[in-house]
Amino acid sequence: MLVALLDGSLHDPTQPLLQPDDLGVLRGDGIFETLLAIDGQPRELDAHLARLTRSAEMLELPEPDHHDWRRATRAVLDAAGPGEWVLRFILTRGVERLAAAGPTSYVVCSAVPDAIVRARRDGIRVISLARGVDAELAAKAPWLLLGAKTLSYAVHMAALREAARRGADDAIFVSPDGRVLEGPTATVVAAGPGGHRLRTPPRAGILAGTTQHALFRAADATGWDTAVEPLTLADLHAADAVWLLSSVRLAAAVVELDGLPLARTVGTETILDLLTAAGGMRSWPW
Repeated sequence: MLVALLDGSLHDPTQPLLQPDDLGVLRGDGIFETLLAIDGQPRELDAHLARLTRSAEMLELPEPDHHDWRRATRAVLDAAGPGEWVLRFILTRGVERLAAAGPTSYVVCSAVPDAIVRARRDGIRVISLARGVDAELAAKAPWLLLGAKTLSYAVHMAALREAARRGADDAIFVSPDGRVLEGPTATVVAAGPGGHRLRTPPRAGILAGTTQHALFRAADATGWDTAVEPLTLADLHAADAVWLLSSVRLAAAVVELDGLPLARTVGTETILDLLTAAGGMRSWPW
């Protein structure tokens, strides 16, 4: 693991960095981004910095200086060398008693876990879980911070533990009116049915997916039909294929949903080829 501060200096990851009363620890009061870097090149860095800025605005945090985050990113990647790496941008409100000191900010770099590579290769089993909020709540209750990538991820991690208890690898949240929302850490994308068509749920109340956006950008450029439209679980069962997309996992095919197998007539290799084109790379290193 490597850690860099925003001045570009490396911090010893075995030494303390956060103060015990940092509000990110005490209250989950902060934001983060997770992205993939391959051979020293971060994927979709501009999109992640833009989303970090949107999250900061929603939480009324100081606007992130993109130059500083780029400098810290370069510091850890230069030290990490070639290969696949997970980058995490962390920004908390800081220490309440030291408000004048401003936010706590740093970048963490670590290796891509083997489980991520297996999910890309083999696919995942998924269950649907109620999230208890309707898809339009974000506009009616902005203080709930739906759509912001906050450090308060306890509910998301609880959903993953529930999936594991039921013998699954991941979950898809569903609204009370039956609309597909998102995974705890991923965006839902469905292919078909029939033809070169990709669909994903509307952004209302869910996190805008940087990987999904890159995929649709590349798909549009190569003649695919892409749509942001409401989806139900029935739509997923009728699709030609379903994936959970995230920045590090990229695309993991959903091979089973709520105990029923899903079609996979569109291969994950097709999605990864589109993401390769979106990132300007020739091939994936794995």
